[in-house]
Amino acid sequence: MTLLSKAQCQALRGIAIIGIFMHNYLHWLSPMVKENEYQFFQSNADRMLSELTSPTEDILYHLFSFFGHYGVPVFLFLSGYGLVKKYEAPQEPALEGMGSRVVAGRFLWKHYMKLFPMMLLGFVIFAMVDWMTPGHHQWSWQAIIAQLTMTINILPTPDRIIWPGPYWFFGLMMQLYLVYILVLHKRHWGWTVGLMVVCTMAQALCYADPEDETLNRLRYNCIGGMLPFGMGLLMARYEGRMSRRNNAWHLMALVLSIALTIVCSLNFWTWLLVPVLITVVHVTLVRLLPNVALRPLVWMGGLAAAIFVAHPVTRKIFIPISRHGDILDGLMLYIVATIVVSMMYRYAIEKLKEK
Repeated sequence: MTLLSKAQCQALRGIAIIGIFMHNYLHWLSPMVKENEYQFFQSNADRMLSELTSPTEDILYHLFSFFGHYGVPVFLFLSGYGLVKKYEAPQEPALEGMGSRVVAGRFLWKHYMKLFPMMLLGFVIFAMVDWMTPGHHQWSWQAIIAQLTMTINILPTPDRIIWPGPYWFFGLMMQLYLVYILVLHKRHWGWTVGLMVVCTMAQALCYADPEDETLNRLRYNCIGGMLPFGMGLLMARYEGRMSRRNNAWHLMALVLSIALTIVCSLNFWTWLLVPVLITVVHVTLVRLLPNVALRPLVWMGGLAAAIFVAHPVTRKIFIPISRHGDILDGLMLYIVATIVVSMMYRYAIEKLKEK
């Protein structure tokens, strides 16, 4: 028995991308509560608690701004889950019979070439739009090369040089592919758990100054993404035990994980575990949703990759409207434009692949 069907995996992508592209718009607006994604700012957590206890009409905006970036751990979970399903099935011989360096090289090149066309087209379009609109980024040739080679994450102050911001995810995925093929592929579960623990402890060692650049760099790289990625690997390998749970169990897990996500987001030590909790929220939710509710999320999941690449372009165009006070007007134009542009973008990528 499988934990997640193909439709449920696609629905997970749909939910995750909604959170990401809403967050990446709203958190740029000054009134919104800022997130704790790469560093932990107690002031952000305290303000989110204040908004939750005394909600205003902007509460939904604040929730997307503060929590929306957790769509990234969901994608990492799905990546780990998908790698096991694809490369660790008993009948799968694709990675056997060659030296590890050859296997790793071919594996990484294959996945790099899957990501590169999608990223390149989006990068070029964004660069042109960015240059033609106010507040354009100051590009450097080193950052451009690092982005195109998906190595920009390892450079100093990544949050200041990665532009458009969401594209750091491509470099993160290449790092996790490397870790998987060299360390975790078909290995005992202890290797995965051990790496998850070590990476979490590395972040915990930044407790003295969780606003420091050290934690920022760790979380821009595979150390910061290992927890949900490893969770995906483990759940795919032992999904039979989880898939036998009934709906009552999933409902209880959903309610408890939502509550714990909110509470644990308010303290540095527990904040480190939130990616696990948010993944449980998403997995139990799609397990509980009826098919009629899954369908629009499945459709959105099919657009997820295109939305991820396209939304920085539409954000750059429409966010001035919201910054000038018309938050909802700008947001609605951004949502509609992002979906339409993403459909066109997906069509263009599919045509390129056919040639």
